[in-house]
Amino acid sequence: MVAKLHSVAFLGIQAVQTEVEVDIAKHGFASAAIVGLPDTAVKESLERVRSAIGNSGYQFPRYKTVVNLAPADVKKVGPAFDLPIALGIIFADDQVVPEFAGDYLVTGELALDGRVRPVKGALSAAMLAANANFRGIITPAENAAEAAVVDNLDVIPAATLTDAIGFLSGQLPIEGKRVDLAAVFAEAAEYELDFADVRGQEHVKRALVVAAAGGHNLLMIGPPGAGKTMLAKRLPTILPPLTLPESLETTRIYSVAGLLPPDKPLIGTRPIRSLHHSASAPALVGGGTNPHPGEISLAHHGVLFLDEFPEFPRAILETLRQPVEDGYVTIARAAGTVRFPASFMLVTAMNPCPCGYYTDPRRPCKCTAPQIEKYLARISGPLIDRIDIHIEVPAVSHQELRSQKNGRCSQSMRDESLAARDRQRHRFGHDTTMTNARMSSSDIRRHCVLDDACESLLKQAMTELGLSARAHDKVLRIARTIADLADSDTIHPDHLSEAIHYRRLDRQL
Repeated sequence: MVAKLHSVAFLGIQAVQTEVEVDIAKHGFASAAIVGLPDTAVKESLERVRSAIGNSGYQFPRYKTVVNLAPADVKKVGPAFDLPIALGIIFADDQVVPEFAGDYLVTGELALDGRVRPVKGALSAAMLAANANFRGIITPAENAAEAAVVDNLDVIPAATLTDAIGFLSGQLPIEGKRVDLAAVFAEAAEYELDFADVRGQEHVKRALVVAAAGGHNLLMIGPPGAGKTMLAKRLPTILPPLTLPESLETTRIYSVAGLLPPDKPLIGTRPIRSLHHSASAPALVGGGTNPHPGEISLAHHGVLFLDEFPEFPRAILETLRQPVEDGYVTIARAAGTVRFPASFMLVTAMNPCPCGYYTDPRRPCKCTAPQIEKYLARISGPLIDRIDIHIEVPAVSHQELRSQKNGRCSQSMRDESLAARDRQRHRFGHDTTMTNARMSSSDIRRHCVLDDACESLLKQAMTELGLSARAHDKVLRIARTIADLADSDTIHPDHLSEAIHYRRLDRQL
């Protein structure tokens, strides 16, 4: 007899419907095999399934057993097929008669005693179940809240193999998991950090408001201990709140990567990912034999922070150029190509020289001019061109550190950036996600018209700073954002002057 159930495989963050077919021949030698392009974890599932079935009070067949995972040309990865394979074997062996086997997607890893362990990608699996018009999904109890954020889907939490058998045979009613999506989203949308904690650096906070308002990438230059990391970690608090579709897309990435906290079924705040300069290229952009998302995808709809920017190997930094421009990363393998979303704000920090104290008035710099030049040359010109705002972060004085007066808080800074975003939303009504940082050349010509005074100022800056064509466009985009913050329809000389000031690395340190 052949038993059929439905499960999921993954291509990137996309769930692919998979049919689990089990055939038990009542003749021949006792054997068991899995076919359908399984990886090692899937092949090993037979031993877990054998023990789980026996320890749950059922019998593993003593006949030839073949498990087929279709479609056969899609790689099957991970232990999530344990539960559907075990159910298929029991049903195919006529130990239990299923009633709802074809109505539900099934996913779950089995422990040897029959417990169902959590798996990766429950949210993507639930979305597939809803889109494919399944009645529901049977998922590990720990994944039930994550899957339940999908509307109009019956999410059945299974703690053990016997729970799943009883439910699909109609002998054990299990109440579907329900969550209050609005309440979960509101609870998850709270930030723990605030810019009020940062002493001094008010001019840097201004640059961060400009970056948040226009979606601009940012580079901070300053000595150690100036607060660059503190400032970067608080940037998400002044970005627009995540929308529910953005939240679901970000949560899918974390779910597939296995990084979603068990008590947090939904990502409600914009993520910030910080990467050490010793990280490999696959850790940054994603990859592996079975491609998995990297840090740039985990920063989707949020912030990617790279501290000690020049210490990253140049080859790794160059891999950022395409995702920064396009908002996604493509990973090619012999078996196919996978695309991961990677729309993020790039925030970087660096010292002004190898010792770090070139711009610090309190400590002498021990670096020679050639050493400083070599240090700055580690970052390529094309990559620097793709970073809109360069801002100096000076050391904080003792007076500012001990001051009892709080600086600008996240709420006031967010209000400013949101007002500027509203102006952009009216300007780019055809695309609600469009920001000034993403304006095309035609958009720049249309929305960044300069008067004679601004034209003269820009010409002087281009000549003295040697700005590239890309840097020229960056200056105009930033100036447009500064004008939006000032609630101005036109770009004035003071807006353009501030924008030019933010091209720090186009000038001599």
